[in-house]
Amino acid sequence: MGAPVPPVTATDQDGNEVDLAEASRQATVLLYFYPKADTPGCTKESCGLRDAYQKFVDLGVRVFGVSMDPATAQKRFAEKYHLPFTLLADPEGKIVDAFGVAKRNGHATRQSFLIRHGKIVWHNPKVNPESHAEEVLREIEKQAG
Repeated sequence: MGAPVPPVTATDQDGNEVDLAEASRQATVLLYFYPKADTPGCTKESCGLRDAYQKFVDLGVRVFGVSMDPATAQKRFAEKYHLPFTLLADPEGKIVDAFGVAKRNGHATRQSFLIRHGKIVWHNPKVNPESHAEEVLREIEKQAG
């Protein structure tokens, strides 16, 4: 923990370039990796984060989801489930590799990172899609307390 965010950029679901190091420099960021857009576990996880999104906003946390899907698939996923946060397309696996996230069957494994002011402060290598949002919120409150 405490490692700086790798200098990596990605395209979001709307075609905008996002520099993760820059995005996390002045904020707290939840960066979560999921295998594939619009699959059952990933949908459950993302919708749980969506439903808790106002709590993240209230705590000053920016949420970014990452999968190895193209931006078009990320956009369809975000629109279908009304996801209010940014989804990053990582078809070449640049972000996945930069964060050391394992790949299985050509997809990122389900993991999450909490980043505060450009430094990784928490990492969960085995995310449960059903309880992910609550777990991250507990961790944020624990660190703030």
